[in-house]
Amino acid sequence: MKYPTSPTPSTSTSFAGTGGFASRSTSPLPPPAQYSANCLSATSKSYRFLRRLFKFNQMDFEFALWQVLYLFIAPQKVYRNFHYRKQTKSQFARDDPAFLVLLVVSLCVTSLAFAGVLGLTFARTLWFVFYVVFVDCIFAGIIVATFFWLVTNRFLRNSQLDPDIEWGYAFDVHLNAFFPPLVILHFFQLFFYGWLVLRSELFLSRLLGNTFWLLAFSYYIYITFLGYNCIPHLKNTRYILLGFPIAFILYVVTLVMAWNVTYSFVDFYKYRIY
Repeated sequence: MKYPTSPTPSTSTSFAGTGGFASRSTSPLPPPAQYSANCLSATSKSYRFLRRLFKFNQMDFEFALWQVLYLFIAPQKVYRNFHYRKQTKSQFARDDPAFLVLLVVSLCVTSLAFAGVLGLTFARTLWFVFYVVFVDCIFAGIIVATFFWLVTNRFLRNSQLDPDIEWGYAFDVHLNAFFPPLVILHFFQLFFYGWLVLRSELFLSRLLGNTFWLLAFSYYIYITFLGYNCIPHLKNTRYILLGFPIAFILYVVTLVMAWNVTYSFVDFYKYRIY
């Protein structure tokens, strides 16, 4: 049986406003590995993903690293490759856990550095890493992904006859959006720890620290928007961008209230592990 020919991953589709894809252009990202035209059930896809979670020799870490890089400099190009996956593998969600593994490793490394800056003991460092990986990232991601999965399938599809948004894809969107804030808040911010926390009474300290948080939230909102905007049969995805003015208003309020957000979250981190 012959399958219809799908576009090769060497070309990509550019965005036309908020309505989907229009023109074609070359993508600098490498093609996803392991082409397959088979359409699997959600249960089968989940089982295959979990089965590969500890088979590192089967993961495409090169492609995952490309995604990490482009999430910072051109996140829309990452989602063009999700579109290719839908064409070639009949699913938007990742079938390769390499990106999740890279994210967890990055969380562990940056959390260890964060714990070192905070001066935590070995036992409390392990507890801190556990909280960051399994609560702040994965558990919170399950909640956020479930929320967007329900909202998009209930309110944002053009027609109820259109295919459902996969829960796995909603979780992938969260992971994509989580990576840049992780680097901003758990890595770059550490270089200014003395200013952001130890001198929290200064206006410049509040301005710098709260700006880091504003930048992190802005990345999360924008990458989340791109994740749902790239699906052709979704409408009104621009409403996700309402998070921008809300984040900016909160940013201004924190400065007016002389609230150092970084200082408060460091206290919260310490409270959870003591």
